[in-house]
Amino acid sequence: MDVITVISGVLVAAGCFFMVVASIGVLRLPDFYTRLHAGGKADTLGQGLVFLGLMVYEGFSIISLKMLLIVVFIFIANPTATHAAAKAAHLSGLKPWRKKK
Repeated sequence: MDVITVISGVLVAAGCFFMVVASIGVLRLPDFYTRLHAGGKADTLGQGLVFLGLMVYEGFSIISLKMLLIVVFIFIANPTATHAAAKAAHLSGLKPWRKKK
């Protein structure tokens, strides 16, 4: 097993970890805003790490360039969509969760 395979495996595993944590956060957190936060942040990082691991494994080629473009798109689109969904929920009157006393 060479170094490239180990590095790409670690990056893909870290990306999968963050995506699993995002999924658990979506299931466990109490309201829409906190679930959106978990999904938006950790899922974006997880997807970026998985694609980075695949780019390292592939080496410098046209396929890795396409994956880089996908990562750039994900890093622009995911936070933008998350912000738009949160703003729409706020404008529609959805109140954030408060801990009951």
